[in-house]
Amino acid sequence: MADEGARSGERVLTEVVGHVLVVTMVRHEKRNAIDGHMTQAIDSAMNRLDDDPNLWIGILSGGTDMFSAGTDMAATSGRPTERGGIYGLVGRHRAKPLIAAVEGVAFGGGFEVVMACDMVVAASNARFALPEVKRGLIASSGALFRASRVLPLNMAKYLLTTGAELSPTEAERHGLVNEICEPGQALERAMALAQTITANSPVAARLALQAVDRIVAADDDEAWAVSAEFRDQVMASEDSTEGVAAFFEKRDPNWTGR
Repeated sequence: MADEGARSGERVLTEVVGHVLVVTMVRHEKRNAIDGHMTQAIDSAMNRLDDDPNLWIGILSGGTDMFSAGTDMAATSGRPTERGGIYGLVGRHRAKPLIAAVEGVAFGGGFEVVMACDMVVAASNARFALPEVKRGLIASSGALFRASRVLPLNMAKYLLTTGAELSPTEAERHGLVNEICEPGQALERAMALAQTITANSPVAARLALQAVDRIVAADDDEAWAVSAEFRDQVMASEDSTEGVAAFFEKRDPNWTGR
């Protein structure tokens, strides 16, 4: 059953199914672009997953038509939260598994949210991309280091510098996606995966995940610092100003390289 926050107009719906918390982004008129309100809503849902001992695993979905187009370019994604960081999620130290159920676009920050999850179920119509470079920006919400963890290094560099799309088939071949399903079935298949995991010891699953994350993320503090350093350099450039202006004016940017 959906919780009170969903009924009062928050940016996400939450539902508990057994030991599984399903979190669904519902700002569909904006392609689930993440603004400050959605950041807070995601953070609250993830806090609930972290803190409730009866919840063993989470699923993050954007519904059957899309996952997320990333940061709301007009409103911004708001302030990072204390426990979750950017989007209330990508800087979070989680102790429980989180599955991304992806339909349609997962662009920019939406793709970075996917990379912050532990497993990915994607419909065959899913679309992954880091298009920031096309706007004179840089993918600074974890992709600069996570892309090369979940994908081969050359593919990560390709996506970061071209803004090209990655198909579900390519994403599965490279190890990002655990399962591809028919459109409209990503949440159902993610739930089946979650039920497989909850059939096991929640203590063992939780500790195994924490051990892997601690080993893999040993250098995350430096990685975030480097991301912030180069984000600030990009944001101070003329190209950044031009790229964002071109995006809102729906025209091709005129790059100067400065």
